[in-house]
Amino acid sequence: MAIVDVTVIPIGTATPSVSDYVAQLQKILKRHEDEGTISFKLTPMSTLIEGELPDLFRIVQEIHEAPFSQGIQRVATNIRIDDRRDKKERWRIN
Repeated sequence: MAIVDVTVIPIGTATPSVSDYVAQLQKILKRHEDEGTISFKLTPMSTLIEGELPDLFRIVQEIHEAPFSQGIQRVATNIRIDDRRDKKERWRIN
């Protein structure tokens, strides 16, 4: 299992609030969590997602693309990955 710390930043929003974009990302993550692919936790500054690395890359791409579908023309996404392979341990981040 790996953990991704990801921040998706929509640039050029009409107001300083990004809650609508965060809500859309949360729906995407919840769907993947309900499927049993990941677990996740929203924090004030980023989102932690735990799962298998190929799934995490696919899901990070999906949440990166989400603001574009809401009309945003520019998105900056920051990603940090912790991938420990010497022991099988889940962090249970949610």
